[in-house]
Amino acid sequence: MRTLRIRAASAALGAALALTGALAGSTAAQASTTATSGDGAPLAVTPPMGWNDWAHYQCGVSEAVVKANAQALVSSGLAAKGYNTVTVDDCWLASSRDAGGNLVANPTLFPDGMAALGSYLHGLGLKFGIYEDAGSQTCGGYPGSGVPNGGGADHFAQDAKLFASWGVDYLKLDGCNVYQAKGQTQLQAYQAAYAAENAALKASGRDIVFSESAPAYFQGSGEGGTPDWYTVLGWTGQYGQLWREGWDIATYDASNPTADRFYSVLNNYGYDRWLGRYASPGDWNDPDFLIAGDSGMTPDESRSQIALWAMLSAPMILSSDVSSLSAQSVADLGNSDVVAVDQDPLGKQGAVVSSDGTTDILAKPLANGDRAVALLNRGSTAETVSTTTADVGFTGGSGCTWSVKDLWAGTTTTSTDTLTATIPSHGTAIFRVSPSSGCGATVPTGQIVGNGSKCVDDSGSGTADGNPVILYTCTGNANQRWQLDTAGADVTVRALGKCLSVQGGGTADGTAVVLATCTGAAGQLWSYGQNGNLVDTHSGLCLDVYGGGTADATKLDAWPCGSNQLNQIWSLPV
Repeated sequence: MRTLRIRAASAALGAALALTGALAGSTAAQASTTATSGDGAPLAVTPPMGWNDWAHYQCGVSEAVVKANAQALVSSGLAAKGYNTVTVDDCWLASSRDAGGNLVANPTLFPDGMAALGSYLHGLGLKFGIYEDAGSQTCGGYPGSGVPNGGGADHFAQDAKLFASWGVDYLKLDGCNVYQAKGQTQLQAYQAAYAAENAALKASGRDIVFSESAPAYFQGSGEGGTPDWYTVLGWTGQYGQLWREGWDIATYDASNPTADRFYSVLNNYGYDRWLGRYASPGDWNDPDFLIAGDSGMTPDESRSQIALWAMLSAPMILSSDVSSLSAQSVADLGNSDVVAVDQDPLGKQGAVVSSDGTTDILAKPLANGDRAVALLNRGSTAETVSTTTADVGFTGGSGCTWSVKDLWAGTTTTSTDTLTATIPSHGTAIFRVSPSSGCGATVPTGQIVGNGSKCVDDSGSGTADGNPVILYTCTGNANQRWQLDTAGADVTVRALGKCLSVQGGGTADGTAVVLATCTGAAGQLWSYGQNGNLVDTHSGLCLDVYGGGTADATKLDAWPCGSNQLNQIWSLPV
């Protein structure tokens, strides 16, 4: 059972939304201006929501399956909650194009054709999504839109016009079998293909949201990814509105329907939680489908995925047999308060405040100055988890009060500076914290995470000037909780009342990074970019893990910035 115990107020809560200009750009929610419709209108200014067949049906998709799930979205009320884009994934195609080079639906599986299916979905008040591939063939071996194997003309423009004629509103473009021409790198081949699709969609005459799968083909192993992965993440926002970053979510197995699938939810949450710098209105990180309520997920695990995806501003694309969802699952998926966190117009992805291997605490700024806070229990037994309003970025002020709404229970309590919840195994509590008009500004507060998903750590919690700053396993302790304070165009980075500093304001390669009294002196001001580099504005050097190490207690230093160098890429609080 999940409970919320409210404790007496001992500190005030901040009110104004804090998105440090030097770190995150404007505080206003502005839609992407790079990947737009043909007439320049921004698309997907909030994360797309809907349904896709793949994670439950794989190649068992058919017209009947799609229509049944579309009807269930409407009858269950989920469509009215925002789950309104129905996407047909791989295996809908015939094995070859027609004499005119056009794609053809499998006549057995889709006897009425895709234009008729689009009309049917639109008649239900839904949007129509479809799948294709940037390569010569889809992952299932059907005709792709990309350059044929061996070279030749692609079909991006032809297919985009065909999709527009069918009434398609959303395209998922996979990345199997992408042809790499002689003298072309794999990165260049993928970027050329996705750029071509972007141009084709803009010229199609119809607004079509573009979901890219390119990053997933460069992720590699581990949460930290590869340099090429970060290169791809750096350009996907130019072409589409959302992108699959990594591993697929675990699919339903009819031969073993109760097989655990929550592990894949944690895996995908794991890599997505460090990528918030890429997300904004019209640009969304996509950790793959919602399988909440489907087989292989307990009710608590299902609520966890919904809450975590909402905190991550992730697309909420359900992939299950909708008609088989329990009443509780429908209620959880359609929880208006949780959906509102995901769809918040600020479009800021939440970040990790603290993690200790068993529990994660996340905070997400919201457009009206509220913050969403989630408490995840990864463990096998119930855990009582606490955090304070100061820990999640709030500051006080005279007469400051606040309210805390438990979004699962629907109950609201006032005047507390501590959130405490007893959370079941694999469960996640989620709250909305609303400050009063008397509160001060919020301050991005939480972990700074880098190489090997380890934390920037004030060694031994020392506060003497010159105390070493190191890389260390994340513990959730105060010596790993950093505040980002605006200092003109830059920021100071503080823990335990002292500043992250390049020792002595030095400019030599390899100068140690330490904790020191905050004076605004050289070496204490930092800038941060989408590439994840934290740069000392005095020396121009990057915060760097010495030697690229991942071992606990590896020292941090200042070093020339490389290109997507893994030991110089950091995830910051929001």
